[in-house]
Amino acid sequence: MFLVIAPGVVTGLVPWWLTGWRTGSPYPAPVRVAGAVLAGAGAAVLIYAFTQFVIDGAGTPAPPASTERLVVSGLYRYVRNPMYLAVLAIIAGQALLLSRPVLLAYATAVGAAFGAFVRWYEQPALARRYGTQYQAYRRDVRGWWPRLPPCGKPPH
Repeated sequence: MFLVIAPGVVTGLVPWWLTGWRTGSPYPAPVRVAGAVLAGAGAAVLIYAFTQFVIDGAGTPAPPASTERLVVSGLYRYVRNPMYLAVLAIIAGQALLLSRPVLLAYATAVGAAFGAFVRWYEQPALARRYGTQYQAYRRDVRGWWPRLPPCGKPPH
């Protein structure tokens, strides 16, 4: 339910309110195709990362049903925030696909909100809950820019 409500509102309802799903003055076809690919890739990453929370973490990203274990495998070996990045990719992809710059401005605002949430709530909460394991993970895996190659060892 959380997957539908939270990302659904941010990547579906609000962009619809802003655009009515109507296109602006069309961008060139390659830009719109890139937007479709970006939005589709973002959706795939979001679903995959959410599934990792359920399977590897025995929980969800929703605070009332949070994970029992810190998720440090799969996409989380590359970057600590793949779900937030996926949501931003979906919105940016919609902006390109629909030729609507207002969605790029919206993505910027969403990105700032995500950054503040991670900095002021999520990181301290994870540090309290998982202690040195989270500190080691935070040291080894970047928050917003994927690490290539991925972190090879899960923190203990």
